[in-house]
Amino acid sequence: MRRASMSSWSRQRPQSPGGVQPHLSRTLFLLLLLAASAWGVTLSPKDCQVFHSDNGTSISCQPPAEIPSHLPADTVYLAVEFFNLTHLPAGILQGASKLRELHLSTNGLEGLSPELLQPVPQLRVLDLTRNALTRLLPGLFQASAALDTLVLKENQLEVLEASWLHGLKALGHLDLSGNRLRKLPPGLLANFTLLRTLDLGENQLETLPPDLLRGPLQLERLHLEGNRLQVLEKDLLVAQPDLRYLFLNCNKLARVAAGAFQGLRQLDMLDLSNNSLASVPEGLWASLGQSNRDLRDGFDISSNPWICDRNLSDLLRWLKAQKDKMFSPGDTRCAGPEAVKGQPLLAVAEWAQ
Repeated sequence: MRRASMSSWSRQRPQSPGGVQPHLSRTLFLLLLLAASAWGVTLSPKDCQVFHSDNGTSISCQPPAEIPSHLPADTVYLAVEFFNLTHLPAGILQGASKLRELHLSTNGLEGLSPELLQPVPQLRVLDLTRNALTRLLPGLFQASAALDTLVLKENQLEVLEASWLHGLKALGHLDLSGNRLRKLPPGLLANFTLLRTLDLGENQLETLPPDLLRGPLQLERLHLEGNRLQVLEKDLLVAQPDLRYLFLNCNKLARVAAGAFQGLRQLDMLDLSNNSLASVPEGLWASLGQSNRDLRDGFDISSNPWICDRNLSDLLRWLKAQKDKMFSPGDTRCAGPEAVKGQPLLAVAEWAQ
């Protein structure tokens, strides 16, 4: 059985287009800079770090460097980070039509011009982590049909409108985690058929629109942890038979509808820990863990107030069969009845047989 926590899994970073992780390109960039230093290349503190290769020019700017007023025509990678910017300089991307990655994290940006991305139609990665965005203007992505990865993590979004994302036809990874979202509009993902990863974790969502996942056709990873969800409805996941990672931990879930997991035959990991579950409907687990692949990376149902009476017998039987895939068994305990209060569910499962 697994004794480690699942928390280390919940924030693995997605892959960029071509299977390269976003942080990997930065790592390679820094290694190249170190090599440049070894060759005797020196930079002024006011200079951005620039590397030229056969693939194009990569530029990284952090204070006290000065943000360039124009970019080389072959620029493929641009990072402008850790500046005290509420808005970007006008025309910063003009002439950089080959740009593929744009990293603008930790700047304090309050708004983006709808024309910002028009000069860079080949852009594949846009990282806006840790800014002060409260909204996006419609039209921002009208020239961004190639964009695969959009990261809006840790901004100040309280609402989200589907029109803000119009123009995104190839989106594979959408990260909206760490905002202040209380609800989502219907049809938000209707046109995102290629979406593989959706991260809505660490918001304030209490409910989800029933059609939330009816657009994506190949979703693999869904983050809903750290919200205020109270119910997992039956039909939310029905359109996602290929879902592999499902994070529902740290919500207020008191009810999971019968059939909520029906059809999830590719699921590798399920996290329901730190919720308010006392019982679950019979048959809920029937489709999980039935093949060599299912739940191969484990599951976690710890830190719930389980009532270990006969209404939980279906779960107890399932736990006994799946115990080798279980995380945090020592923290998965009965809250009642009094006779078994504080006992591990696995121990009760053994006694019940």
